[in-house]
Amino acid sequence: MGRIIGWWDAHQIALYIAAIGAGALLGGLAPGTAPALAAGIDPALILLLFATFLGVPLVEVGRSFRDLRFLATVVLVNFAVVPVVVFGLSRFVADDRGLLLGVLLVLLTPCVDYVIVFTGLAGGARARLLAAAPLLMLLQILLLPVYLLLFAGSDAVALIDIAPFVDAFVLLILLPLIAAALVQVLARRHRTGRMIEGVSAAAMVPLMMITLALVIGSQIAAVGAQAVTLLRVVPLYVAFAVIMLAVGLAAGRAARLDVPAVRAVVFSGATRNSLVVLPLALALPAALGLAPLAVVAQTLVELVAMVVFVRLVPWLTRPRHTVLRE
Repeated sequence: MGRIIGWWDAHQIALYIAAIGAGALLGGLAPGTAPALAAGIDPALILLLFATFLGVPLVEVGRSFRDLRFLATVVLVNFAVVPVVVFGLSRFVADDRGLLLGVLLVLLTPCVDYVIVFTGLAGGARARLLAAAPLLMLLQILLLPVYLLLFAGSDAVALIDIAPFVDAFVLLILLPLIAAALVQVLARRHRTGRMIEGVSAAAMVPLMMITLALVIGSQIAAVGAQAVTLLRVVPLYVAFAVIMLAVGLAAGRAARLDVPAVRAVVFSGATRNSLVVLPLALALPAALGLAPLAVVAQTLVELVAMVVFVRLVPWLTRPRHTVLRE
């Protein structure tokens, strides 16, 4: 078993690309499976995040709350720089209200779930990013209506319900975190807890593959049906990822963060809360039916970008490229 785990850990990027391809193939050839695949996303994410949280010692998370420089950098990147970038990019689809709202919803909300997994894969400060998750979630709930008011008008704000944000925070962050904490306590006293830790660590790569395949497979057919129209937003999402890569690197270095923290800032700025805002987009009136598809299109672009970032960001942030924190 150890050899198998070592093999998939060594080839995880190729395996993730294969999972994306398998999901696209299944969803494209059998679009009727989309509802079943979509129903599996939350359970897969919960297991994936439980395994991720279990691998982060609670003591380390506690220390991360005191890293005010990191927290301030992440907040400024996501809620000061990102809105400026998003406003500029969203002007290219300002003539189509459905696309505009989809782009605004997804790009203005920083990810708080699988970004922690990708950050860890790239050698980033996942404990510090996990500590920042509640703050990022609270701020996006408070500030999203403000940005929508400024960028899309008052009628757009009236269409948004924050309930999915609260549900996602409880289901995807709070419950897996509590479960992981209980297992960590159990592991100090009983072999059962240590066995759960070992199994969870070994399952990380397969869980990520399953999650990627489910997300892609459940959404690819819907996106394909509007492919021509959605081609307008794809370059915007690619541009966002590239811009935020540069912004994250610059912000992390300007703040004199260490290498793992710089990597975490990059991933936090570039990764969006698409799985959380999708229910918001789906609840919009039928006349704005392109909004949820614009959100899904961002997910597809982002997952490919994250696979690239896992290799690219560590190379760009080698110690000789980064000013270490004093």
